[in-house]
Amino acid sequence: MFAPRRAARLSTVRRLSPAKRQFTTALQNGFLDLAISLPFPSSLPPYSTTIILLTVVSRLAFTVPFSIWAKKRQWRAEELVVPALQEAKPLVEKQVLHDLRVEQARGTKDELRKLYSERVKKAMVARRNALFAEHRCRPWATMLIPPLSQLPLFVGTSMFLSRLAQPPTVFDSESFLTLTSLAHADPTAALPIALGMLTLANVESARWFVSAAAREREVREEQRLEERRAQGHIVLQPRKIVQSGLRLLSVGRILIAAMVPGSVVLYWVSSATFGLLQTWVFDYWERRRANLRMLAVSQQPAITAGSVVIKAKSTPAPGPVPQQRRK
Repeated sequence: MFAPRRAARLSTVRRLSPAKRQFTTALQNGFLDLAISLPFPSSLPPYSTTIILLTVVSRLAFTVPFSIWAKKRQWRAEELVVPALQEAKPLVEKQVLHDLRVEQARGTKDELRKLYSERVKKAMVARRNALFAEHRCRPWATMLIPPLSQLPLFVGTSMFLSRLAQPPTVFDSESFLTLTSLAHADPTAALPIALGMLTLANVESARWFVSAAAREREVREEQRLEERRAQGHIVLQPRKIVQSGLRLLSVGRILIAAMVPGSVVLYWVSSATFGLLQTWVFDYWERRRANLRMLAVSQQPAITAGSVVIKAKSTPAPGPVPQQRRK
């Protein structure tokens, strides 16, 4: 029963295989022709320089737009959702307390406090989700879409360069930095170690440009989590879990990079360097934007006071009424 379907499927794979092979061969020949035709100086190795150039162009074209999109969503969450939640919290607490009084809830002091906290938390979560949907800045999409958009490009380019490094290949005739050949692994492991250091710096540099307001929020959040731990609650911090995973990834990338061809290592190092520079630019951009907002808020009362003074000066004070002379 299933034999005809399986035979048809195998025949389809065999028919598609030559087309895929021709497409891959065309991409490889196109890359090699591009590397030779680009007007690089004679001091620069053509294939290595082309790998670096294509890394920068592909990151600018395919990953930076998603990163900017995610950054704008993050700003909407920080500037619109968080202040709205802070304003709504006293009202929600007042409404929950009123509902409990209307319901005439009974119980011990601890039970009533627990019921009050649960209802406030539930109402605030519902309000937060509604604000996220209203301003189109749900956190899961902001966190997942940028790395997921980079994954196909990263894997596809790595597989493409790895296939290009299979013998016989022209990569055998070119060396770059500590790579004796783009077709073989780095014998000194210098580039793999540099890759691990770049990955670790990208993880740790997120705290180098943190603004004072963000640092205060982190301190308050840590205090709140410590209070919950003291009460016996199990607290999970996804951000710290991700950072710990990325630190382990930086060590794992060193081990993997020491075994792959030099062309792949060069692409990984170029991509990691671009990612680190992008992180620095975005952090500087965010810090400068926060400073401009604080400056605008601090100057607003001064401008208002100045306008009042100008208005007072522009209106002349009435003088004394002249008295008529008696005849």
